[in-house]
Amino acid sequence: TGETLAPASIDKLKRIDPASLPLAPAGVRIGAPVGDVRNFIAVGLNYADHAKEAGMPIPKEPILFNKLANCIVGPNDEVMIPKGSLKLDYEVEIAFVIGTRARYVAEKDALSHIAGYCICNDVSERHFQAERGGQWMKGKCAETFGPLGPWLVTRDEIKNVQNLSMSLDVNGQRRQTGNTETMIFGIAHCLHYISQFMVLEAGDVVTTGTPPGVALGQKPTPTFLKVGDVMHLNIAGLGEQRTKVVEFRA
Repeated sequence: TGETLAPASIDKLKRIDPASLPLAPAGVRIGAPVGDVRNFIAVGLNYADHAKEAGMPIPKEPILFNKLANCIVGPNDEVMIPKGSLKLDYEVEIAFVIGTRARYVAEKDALSHIAGYCICNDVSERHFQAERGGQWMKGKCAETFGPLGPWLVTRDEIKNVQNLSMSLDVNGQRRQTGNTETMIFGIAHCLHYISQFMVLEAGDVVTTGTPPGVALGQKPTPTFLKVGDVMHLNIAGLGEQRTKVVEFRA
C-alpha cells in the first residue's frame, strides 16, 4: 500500500536483518510485491529497436496508456488467454513503483519519488490492441495481463537503473534480449513527463516499455503464445518470473 511504501516505512524495513527472518515455505505462492494499486500506467514504444520491429516511428514524446490494476497477478501465476484472443504476446519490462506523491516533478528530482523497481510482463493481445478500434487498452487489460515481481527492489539496491540486462524466453527459447540503457526515454524522464499531466500517488505502478523480440515483430510469421507455453523473464538485480499460459476459465 501507499503507506508502507513511504520513505520512513522503507527505512524501517532496511534496519531489519534479513537473516533474522524465516524463509518462505517451499512451494508457496508468491503474490505481486505491491497491493492496493490504484493506477497502473505504461509507456509504449520506449526502446528504439522495438519501435523499429513494430514498424512505428521513434516517438518524440513518451507514449502513455493504461493497464487496469486488477490485471496484476503474482510473478509465477498463470496467464489466461482471453475469450476471442488471436494474437497473445509477451513483453518483458522494468516497472517502477511510486513511493511519494509526484506532481510537476523536475527530472533531476524524479528518482527520489520512486520506492523501488520490479519485473513486469506487459502481456498484450495484439488483435484487440490494433485491430478492434480505439485505444491500446483493449489489448492490455485482460485478467492476468500484469504479472509483477517477484521482488520490489528498493532504489538503493540498484546502482544504475539505466544499465540492467533483461531477457524473456518462451519454452526455453530466447525471444527477447535487451538492456535498459537503450530506452528512448529513461525512467527519470518518464516519471517527470507523466507528472506534467497527472498526479502519481504512492503505490502507483509505471511500466516502462520493452526491448525487441516480441511475437508481433517476428518475420515472416509471428509465433504468438498458445496454451501450455511457459514464459521465463529475467532482469538483472530484480529476479525472475515463470508463468504458464492457460485457457480462459471462469
